[in-house]
Amino acid sequence: MLVTWQVVAGGPLRDADERLGRTAYRRGPIGLTEFLADLGGIAIALPVLAVAVGYAAWRGHRARALAVVLAMAAVPVLVMPLKLWIDRPGPLTAASGYYPSGHTATAMVAYCGAALLLAPRTGRAGRGWAMPVAVVLSAATGIGLVLRGYHWPLDVLGSWLLCGMLLALLVAALRRIDNRGAAGSGTDAP
Repeated sequence: MLVTWQVVAGGPLRDADERLGRTAYRRGPIGLTEFLADLGGIAIALPVLAVAVGYAAWRGHRARALAVVLAMAAVPVLVMPLKLWIDRPGPLTAASGYYPSGHTATAMVAYCGAALLLAPRTGRAGRGWAMPVAVVLSAATGIGLVLRGYHWPLDVLGSWLLCGMLLALLVAALRRIDNRGAAGSGTDAP
């Protein structure tokens, strides 16, 4: 909420954000930062999620898969109205609608959603790596977007905060599904 208010009101946090964004622009190897930024595109993030959803559904965990799909579907429903309302210009363009970052939101929900579906199913080793990999991919996407000049840092931070709340709701829903499955038929139990 504070981040959004600062972006809308043009407060001191926004000024610092824009200075940091200008300083960060073009830092790092262009090919690598472009690749990192692209991780949040639907051409990469959604197929990763689709594989995890397909695997979960194939294993009989359809309710869990549906919950993750609904969380992913919520991303544009949450992000697009904010982009239109806030209408923030991008770092290198007069075009607007950059806050919050849709690529960051897509990456975070797709990769973390996939990890939430896969980690309980991959045994002890999977639980140790799935979510850390998802978090690294999400963070790398945001960093790449800033370093390429596609977004201001607060655009990325705003998406992380927004999607963090969405993922907290998803985790609660998955727990409820797991508890219901454990008490019932077992098809959606961990």
